Amino acid sequence: MDRIAIVGGARLNGSIPISGAKNSAIKLMAASLLTDEPLRLTNMPRLADTRFLGHLLTRLGAIIEERDTETGPETILHTPEIVSSFAPYDLVRQMRASFNVLGPLIARTGHAKVSLPGGCTIGARPVDLHLQALEALGAKIDLHEGYVYATAPRGLRGAEIEFPFVSVGATEHAMLAAVLAKGVTVLKNCACEPEIVDLAECLTKMGAQIEGEGTTTITITGVERLHGATHAVITDRIEAGTYAVAAAMAGGEVRLTNTRADLIEALLVKIEEAGAEVERTNDGVVIRRNGARLKAVDVDTGVYPGFATDLQAQFMALMTLADGESVIREHIFENRFMHAPELARLGADIAVSGGEARVRGVEQLEGAPVMATDLRASVSLVIAGLAARGETIVSRVYHLDRGFERLEEKLGACGANVRRIKGEAVPEIGE
Repeated sequence: MDRIAIVGGARLNGSIPISGAKNSAIKLMAASLLTDEPLRLTNMPRLADTRFLGHLLTRLGAIIEERDTETGPETILHTPEIVSSFAPYDLVRQMRASFNVLGPLIARTGHAKVSLPGGCTIGARPVDLHLQALEALGAKIDLHEGYVYATAPRGLRGAEIEFPFVSVGATEHAMLAAVLAKGVTVLKNCACEPEIVDLAECLTKMGAQIEGEGTTTITITGVERLHGATHAVITDRIEAGTYAVAAAMAGGEVRLTNTRADLIEALLVKIEEAGAEVERTNDGVVIRRNGARLKAVDVDTGVYPGFATDLQAQFMALMTLADGESVIREHIFENRFMHAPELARLGADIAVSGGEARVRGVEQLEGAPVMATDLRASVSLVIAGLAARGETIVSRVYHLDRGFERLEEKLGACGANVRRIKGEAVPEIGE
C-alpha cells in the first residue's frame, strides 16, 4: 500500500484551491436515487469515498458519468429505474455513509435491504437514530444477520421526530426519506452543519419543500416526485481547516481559495490565539506565520458552529510545538485520540485521559515512521511531518485518500517536500 514521505522544515508559500466537501458530496449522491431524472453535481471531489459510493449506486441502478470541465470536476448521476434495493455488506462496509441509501430506497420503492455500516474506528456511532426516524415515518424495520430489512408498501408518511441528541447523519437521513413522504414532517433538535444546508438546497432544486435548514427545526412537506437538477457541492470546510493548520504549523503564507472563512471561524479564532495571522478574504482565507513560536491554546470540540471534531487531530499536531500546555477535550466521539501515540513517535508530549488530551509543547519534532489510524488522524501526521526535523513516513494513507484530494500536489505547490511512495494496492475494505 502507498505511503507518504515528508521532509520537514520547508515554509509554505502559495495558494491552495479547496475542493468540494466530501461529507456533503456523498449525501448528495445518495439523493440522486430519489428521482428518475439526472442530478448534475458540480465542484465534485474525486475521492476514494465518492468512488466507493459510486460503485454501490451503480449496483442499485444509477448511471454515473464523471466530467472534467473548464469550471472544475462534475458528476452526473441518473437512476431511471431502481434495479436492486439490496446494498450488500461488501460495498456498504467500505464507507459508513453508504448506509444513507436506505432512506431514498424506501422512499422511492417501498422496500430495501441494506447492510449495517462499517466506517472509521473512532468510536461507536450506532445508526439507532436513523432507524427510529424511518420507523416514525412509517417504515417497518427488521434486523437480521447484520442487515436492515425495511418495508413501507403504502409509502412513507409525515411525522414529528425529535432527535434525543444532535446527529448530522440522522438529520440528513431523515431529510432524504421525508421529502417523498405523504404530509408534513417536522424534525427537531436537528444538526445545523453547513452540509445539512447544502443537502436541503439541492433537494429544493429537485422539487422538495424544505424550511428551516441550518436551524434546529426543519419542516418538510412531502411531494409526489422529485426531478433532476444542477447543484454545486459546498466547499470542504474540513479540507480548508486542515490546510489552514498546515500553514500555521510550517510557517510562511498560504492563501486558501474557493472556500469561505465563516465555515471554519471557530478554528480561525484558535489559530489567531496561537499566534498566527489570519486574513479573511472574499473567496477564502490567508494564513501567515513568520516563524515565531506558537502559543498553547485550549480547545473543546462541539457541534457546528463549534470547533469541528474533524479538525481536532490537526489542531493537536499544531499544539505539539506550542509554548506551554494545551488541553484538548473531545465531546463528539470517544476513542478519537488514536493519533496521539503516533504523534508521540515524532517526539510530541501528549497525555490522554478519557476524552481529554494534555499537550505539552516541545521545542522540536523529529521525523519517524508513523501509521495512520483513521482519515483525520492520517493528515495530522502529515501536518506534524511538515515541521519535524528529518523525514517522516506515513503509512496506511488509504485512510487519507478517502477525504483529501491531491494532497501531495496541493502542499507541494506551496513548497512542501512531500511525495507519495507507491506500494501494493490496498484491498477495498472498511476502516
